[in-house]
Amino acid sequence: MMPFKPDPFLLSLIATLIIATILPCHGAAVPIFQWLAVIVIAIMFFLQGARLSRAAVLNGLTAWRLHLTILACTFVLFPLLGLALHALAPGLLLDDVWMGVLFLCCLPSTVQSSIAFTSIGRGNVPAAVCSATASNIAGIFITPVLVGLVLAKHGAQSGGVMSIVLQLLLPFVAGQLLQPWIGGWAHRNKKLLSMTDRGSILIVVYTAFSEAIVQGLWHRLPLEQLAVIAVVDTALLAVVLTVTTIGSRLLGFSREDEVAIVFCGSKKTLASGVPMANVLFPAASVGFVVLPLMLYHQIQLFVCAWMAKRFARQAETAEEGDSQTA
Repeated sequence: MMPFKPDPFLLSLIATLIIATILPCHGAAVPIFQWLAVIVIAIMFFLQGARLSRAAVLNGLTAWRLHLTILACTFVLFPLLGLALHALAPGLLLDDVWMGVLFLCCLPSTVQSSIAFTSIGRGNVPAAVCSATASNIAGIFITPVLVGLVLAKHGAQSGGVMSIVLQLLLPFVAGQLLQPWIGGWAHRNKKLLSMTDRGSILIVVYTAFSEAIVQGLWHRLPLEQLAVIAVVDTALLAVVLTVTTIGSRLLGFSREDEVAIVFCGSKKTLASGVPMANVLFPAASVGFVVLPLMLYHQIQLFVCAWMAKRFARQAETAEEGDSQTA
């Protein structure tokens, strides 16, 4: 059994929610925080572009079947599951929260945790680096389109693609263009930039939840809805983990590739998801929309940490059996 270790970032998110509940920004402070959120989002995507090594993008490109499988899980399987859940139980969650679940299903994979868990599970790390990176880059283009298609089907609206281009894509491209000059500095200061990324997310969360509090979030969202959201998130994760595990074996992938598919194909990014929500949705809805993503983030960390240890034990057992046979 792994000891319980509270995630400092999760604790920071909870503290931000409490502060937004007690001291939401209002009046003249609202436009200031809205512009601050736009600025920190642009800085975060600029730094992501600066940190992204072009060698990492090219590394592992030959494993095209694996990459296509992961991208299909991320951008096809998840949205279909979200639509199916909504069709089966449309009254289970509030409309804005359902938007959040569907938005979660349209997001790209994570980078750091996908690679970290693949490494712990003794999987194909180079392929995980390539797939997770490709998912994040593709998500800048694919997620807004998917969100538009999925939400239009349910009569909802999201922001235009131009907002994504101006606030997310252009800073990312600028960072990537400057990567040969500032990439080394970015890699040497990973911890500092990680704190900057997380601080940016906390600012966006505070701004979004302040608006939601003013709009009566906790009056409109009963506490039991949080439990229902957790159940829906857990069900989504369980189905995807099952499909990626069984599917990778049926498709004839190696154990190492299976580990990469399971972890890269089941993750959803909080780091890019919160800023995207801030760009794509009306301010009054963002607080509701990001709730399913915040819960899913923590659930996936706990479950995948356990699975990574399990994969590692299986690899060690297999190696011991091979050594004894030799």
